[in-house]
This record gives sequence, C-alpha cells and structure tokens, in this order.
Amino acid sequence: MATMTRYSLNKNKYLLPPEVERLEKLMFDYLEEDTRNCLLILLALRTGGRAQELLNLMKSDLNAYDETVLIRGLKGSNDREIPLPRQLFQRLQRYAETVQGHKLFPIGYHRLHQVWELYRPIPKKFHSLRHTFAIRLYQKTKDLRLVQVALGHRNITNTMVYADYVYSQQELRRLIL
Repeated sequence: MATMTRYSLNKNKYLLPPEVERLEKLMFDYLEEDTRNCLLILLALRTGGRAQELLNLMKSDLNAYDETVLIRGLKGSNDREIPLPRQLFQRLQRYAETVQGHKLFPIGYHRLHQVWELYRPIPKKFHSLRHTFAIRLYQKTKDLRLVQVALGHRNITNTMVYADYVYSQQELRRLIL
C-alpha cells in the first residue's frame, strides 16, 4: 500500500510580511501605468485565486452590490465569492469598463508568468500568493473552515496544511525562544 506524503509548507512557498509589503508598494506605485497587471497581482493576493481561476474571470463576476468577485473553482474546487477592500473593488470596476470583450484579464498563462517575473519581490512562484492569502487569513481568524471556503477546497484535509504550519511555527517559537 502506497503511503501518501502530505503537502507541507515552508518559507519558499509563500511571501513573508516584508515581501508582501514590497509587492504591495510596487503594485500601488505602478497601478496607474500598468493597471491590468497590478490589479491581477493584487487580486491574487487578496483572493487566493489560482492563476487560471483569475485569468478566467469575467466582468460579470464582479458584484457591485456586495463588492465581491466570484471565483469559479478549478481542479475540483468550489466556486466562491470573495469580498474585496472597497478601494480595490472600485479600481477593478473602473478597469473592467475599459476592457474589450467579456474577460476581465484577456491574457494567457504565459503572459501572466512574465508579468509575475517582472514584479515579484523575490524568486517565488505566482502560486505563493495563494498560500500567502491562506496563511494570512488563518493567522487573522484562526478559522480553518473559513480558509477552506475562501480557497474553495472541497476537503478540509487540503486546508489543514495552513493550520499545521502556523501552529508549528508559533509553538516552536514559543517553546524555543
């Protein structure tokens, strides 16, 4: 019987607080001249959406009443509606009005990868933004079920990696230091 190795997080798989700060500063510095790409990265950081989920977003996925974005799940994950900070939502809505067609970000995965390489504060994958979102949400709420819903995980086991990681880091720090 094959044993399943559980996915584990480490500091190479998410952005540390100073890296998030650098990235956010870059995004706001370049938001006017590179609106699409900066909004896409900020959206990844604020929603935990996978690259392809964000690239699949339609203008109609923006809900002005609740200031949310509907992310249609991929890889067998659930759809979820994620609230956005008002300022980000309004920027996104203004941007959406300038885009031709129905897609919010009419670029492909390859272009997204190039954009990420241009802006990333440190050589980590775009997917690190999803992990960063999940860790920050768990640290803020200590609510694993909320993180599960926000990420669209069907199985809580997939989400437990965040609780395990945050707990072990905090506990080790408490016991050792």
